[in-house]
Amino acid sequence: MAGRVEGKVAFITGAARGQGRSHAVRLAAEGADIVAVDICAQIDGVPYPLATEADLAKTVRQVEELGRRIVAVQADVRDTASLAAAVTEGLAELGHIDIVCANAGITGPIGEPISDVNERVRLFEQVVDINLTGVYRTIELTKQPLIDNGPGGSVIITSSLAGLRALGAGGGYTEAKHGLVGMVRAYAHELAPHHIRVNSIHPSNVRTPMIVNDATVRAFRPDLKNPTLDEAAAALQTLNLMPVPYLEPEDISNAVLFLASDESRYITGIALPVDAGGAIK
Repeated sequence: MAGRVEGKVAFITGAARGQGRSHAVRLAAEGADIVAVDICAQIDGVPYPLATEADLAKTVRQVEELGRRIVAVQADVRDTASLAAAVTEGLAELGHIDIVCANAGITGPIGEPISDVNERVRLFEQVVDINLTGVYRTIELTKQPLIDNGPGGSVIITSSLAGLRALGAGGGYTEAKHGLVGMVRAYAHELAPHHIRVNSIHPSNVRTPMIVNDATVRAFRPDLKNPTLDEAAAALQTLNLMPVPYLEPEDISNAVLFLASDESRYITGIALPVDAGGAIK
């Protein structure tokens, strides 16, 4: 029996671990080949460890164990040239692109306010450059391959609950994630004549290193200096309407698969919450 994305190729940023790896594995399990892109390096000002080359290699192994092909490329979504090279390499190896998951993202500093305005602006610009402009670069570099391979295709943007509801201000994260909603609508109009759908997914807390770390937990509970697992779960649960602290990456990947598949062939321009009710809390 054919998978739901059998024979398709998915280009995924931030694919070394977390949601990106989960999306790669889920789509591969349903028949897709993968172009997996990740910076695999630490970024100054991010308060938790980012993915490594070893993490990206694990994504490769997990996709290959499913019998699918994968092209793994280290590239920075802030750098148009390296991202363009990743697109070129993916096309050279796999022939086409059908699905784009613009998933790479970071949070900025969390916790104590930064007193120096120049530093605040620098870190704000960095978050926006990755979380908003990095998505723009990803789509700009992949939209012609999608059109050339058409008609049809799917662009799936990872926004956040913070794209539907303000979660803090001034750090760039809420601002960038809100900006993605407008980007979805603009590209949905541009690409509709080619039957290419463009949608965003808005997760609440997801159990990945971006969320499950002391700095993020302290953003919910500043009084917790070294939170236990139970204290962390209780703090994170305050964001959600349903009584759960976080979702699993696979919960988001299930939504990605739906939007990537022909089951959603007439769904475009939507902001899909996968958030345990957080958007209406």
